[in-house]
Amino acid sequence: MRRWGLACLAVMAVLCGAVPVMAQDHLPLDWNGQTLGSPHRGGTLRLTADGPGGTLDPQINYGTQYMQVFVVMYDPLLVYRQAPGKVGLEVVPDLAEEMPQISVDGLTWRLTLRDGLKFSDGSPVEVEDVVASYRRIFQAGSPTAASFYGNIEGAAECLKVPERCLLPGVSGDPKTRVITFHLIHPDGEFTYKLAFPHAAIIPRTTPLHDLGMQTAPGTGPYRLTHYDPEHGMVLERNPFFHVWNPQAQTDGFVDRIQYDFGLSDEAQVTAVEQGQYDWMLDAKPADRLGEIGAKYTGQVHIEPLLGLYYLAMNNHEAPFTDERVRRAVSLGVNRHAMTILFGGSAISEPLCQMVPHGIPGADLGMTCPQDVAEARRLVHEAGADGASVTLVVPNRTVELGMGTYLRNALSQIGLNAQLRPITAGLADSYEQNTANHVQIALSYWFADYPSPSTFLDDLFGCDNYHPNVSVSPNFTGFCDQHIQSLMDQAREQVEVAKANPLWEEAGRDIMAKMPGAPMIQMKTVDFVSRRLGNYTSTWLDHMVFSHVWVQ
Repeated sequence: MRRWGLACLAVMAVLCGAVPVMAQDHLPLDWNGQTLGSPHRGGTLRLTADGPGGTLDPQINYGTQYMQVFVVMYDPLLVYRQAPGKVGLEVVPDLAEEMPQISVDGLTWRLTLRDGLKFSDGSPVEVEDVVASYRRIFQAGSPTAASFYGNIEGAAECLKVPERCLLPGVSGDPKTRVITFHLIHPDGEFTYKLAFPHAAIIPRTTPLHDLGMQTAPGTGPYRLTHYDPEHGMVLERNPFFHVWNPQAQTDGFVDRIQYDFGLSDEAQVTAVEQGQYDWMLDAKPADRLGEIGAKYTGQVHIEPLLGLYYLAMNNHEAPFTDERVRRAVSLGVNRHAMTILFGGSAISEPLCQMVPHGIPGADLGMTCPQDVAEARRLVHEAGADGASVTLVVPNRTVELGMGTYLRNALSQIGLNAQLRPITAGLADSYEQNTANHVQIALSYWFADYPSPSTFLDDLFGCDNYHPNVSVSPNFTGFCDQHIQSLMDQAREQVEVAKANPLWEEAGRDIMAKMPGAPMIQMKTVDFVSRRLGNYTSTWLDHMVFSHVWVQ
């Protein structure tokens, strides 16, 4: 999943060690799990970012900026528990009454839709809406249609001819409200996929195309009431929401969420310091970290992150069509320098695998020392001496610093490297569209769910390469049938102990072919206003807007 990188200087070790990862307050819920009686209820939560985050379609947008908003607007049948730490990686029932009943062969999954649910426009949530929502994943062209839901019966036909999609593998009984999924092969990760935001349930009348700047009614505690991609958005309470499972969705403390666009990262820091905003999305500029660490220590939160930065190299664009050049790029970079540029060892570490530490099946024990001489030899052997290379990076301060270093590293190994900064909010879609012929980019990726597949398969799986569209997670265009077979086998394993060796083998093979060179694993640094309380962050969704209050 596309997300953002947030930095902290190594000299802020005292700050990083002193700040708790979440407030000690707990959500005061009444008998039915709502916050109606809380003295903290009410007010406007004010958020700021440098720009918009793309389409408002919850089944298509693949970036955290808006997924973080969608979490409080929409619900899947299952969802990740809204809690910090490893507890937040647990899947709990959301629109479904209970966790799924799974057949012995692992091919049939049944869930019961809760009764009495309503969308934010007041219409009831019916089984037909659930079935239609899963069909729409294919009809509207969700980027995870093939990789996450391609194992459902009928999905292959839907992927070939979306406008004729029937998807017989998803059905519902209006009387019993039971939703049934039929899979072609067992899928040990299907629970995670049912809980992913692209599986949000929306009305069956929703148009079967990317909604763009329009929005669909949802079931969450908030609804979008105003949107201007140049200036921002406003969310207000959904009058038809009620708490059915407080582990999945709470009523929310604030009455209104105002999310403004247009401030630079420097200006965002100043605005939060002055109390004009309660939280900022973007990376904290290195020249401001000492300031916020010294003066606003209690307003800074250091959080674990299942994410990484990597150099994505387009295997269809010279000189990166040659595996030797890709290996040379990895050898030419000093990853310790990258950690310093990101903010130091307090919040980042060198990474030599394409899956962050902390995810089962990830730790390969590999090292990646810098060897400029060998890198030059490989470039020369590939006949790529002096080849023109343009490195694309987001135009935020942290990425610009890392990008400048990387450009120099590419030049040092014999490539003629240039740097092209791209507006941060547009960088993802620009990089992923093959029509832009991006050769190499400093990219970041974060876990969709706690499995190696959300890095290895999402970024390098054959099904995730979509030419000439702006949502193509595998923008490198890498596709290796042997590696794909390993990943497919791993997903079919119900037992993690059997899946992990397959993921490890796939991870090693990917590192050998180097379609992307891992750089660093990082933590996130959140900077919030003095008036924001009950700070709550999860490993997958980051700060949960419905859990915080403002004074």
